[in-house]
Amino acid sequence: MSAPLRLTGHTKDLGGGFMVRRLLPAAQRRSVGPFIFFDHFGPVTEVPEANHDVRPHPHIGLATVTYLFEGAMMHRDSLGSVQQIEPGAINWMTAGRGIVHSERKPQSLAGRSFVNHGLQLWVALPQAFEEVAPSFTHTPAEAIPQTMVGAATVRVLIGSAFGHSSPVATLAPTLYLDIRLPAGAQIELPALADEMALYPVSGDARVDDEPLAQHTLQVLADGAGAQISAGDTPVQLVVIGGAALDGPRHMWWNFVSSRKERIVQAADDWEAGRFDAVDGETEFIPLPPRHFT
Repeated sequence: MSAPLRLTGHTKDLGGGFMVRRLLPAAQRRSVGPFIFFDHFGPVTEVPEANHDVRPHPHIGLATVTYLFEGAMMHRDSLGSVQQIEPGAINWMTAGRGIVHSERKPQSLAGRSFVNHGLQLWVALPQAFEEVAPSFTHTPAEAIPQTMVGAATVRVLIGSAFGHSSPVATLAPTLYLDIRLPAGAQIELPALADEMALYPVSGDARVDDEPLAQHTLQVLADGAGAQISAGDTPVQLVVIGGAALDGPRHMWWNFVSSRKERIVQAADDWEAGRFDAVDGETEFIPLPPRHFT
C-alpha cells in the first residue's frame, strides 16, 4: 500500500497569459487511477480584448474531461461536434486513434467580461482501447446525479458513489466527484476506488484531521478512504480516482500512448497534415520544435 502524498503542482502559461495550475503529471506521481493530467484554471476574468482561445490541436490515446464551475467555452472537433461547454456539465472527448479540437470563447460572450473557472483532466485509455474510434459526449448538468450526505452536497460526475451512478460512460473504472461542504461540516469518504486523490478547489480542508490547503492534491494511500471536514469557511473539493493503469504510458505534447513509436507516428502525421481538420477553422497549433524520441 502506498503512503499518502501531497502535490502542490506548478503554474503553466498556456499562451497569451492564460495561466493554469498543473498538478498531474508530477515527478512524484504520474497518475491517479486513469487520470494522467490535471489542470485547474481560474477563476480568471475574461475581458473582451483578451484572446485565450485554444487553436485546433491533435490528441491520441486519451480522453479529455472538461468541467466548468463558472463561465463557458465553445468546443469544436474534427468529428463535426460543436458544443458550448457550461458549468456543471461533463464533456468527455475520446481521442482514440486521433482527433483534433479547438476551445474558443463563445461568440455570444465576445463583447462581454465574464469569469472562467474549471478543470481539464486527461484520462489514459486502456491499452486495448488506445486506437478506438474517436468520439465526443456532452452530459448536461441536469443529468449529473446529486445527493446530500449529511450536510455535504455531492455531485457524482463520473463513476458511482453514495448509491448514485453517473451516466457518463468510461472504458475503465473511473471516479470523479464534486463535493461541497458548508462551514463546520464533514463527510466520510469511503474507499470508492483502488486509487483516489482529493483536491480543494476553494477553501482549506482537513483530511483525517490534518490540514489540507486549497489547490493541493492529496493522493490517498491505495485502497483507503478519508474523513474530510471544513473549518470556519465552506470548502469545495473534487475527488478523482479509479483502477490503476494497466501499464506505463508515454506522454509528449498532446499525445499519450503505451508505445513510443505511436507518439512519433502521431507527431509525423500532425506535421504532415494527415489529421482530419475542424470545420471552419483555419488556424492550428504547430508541433513543438523539439520532437519526441
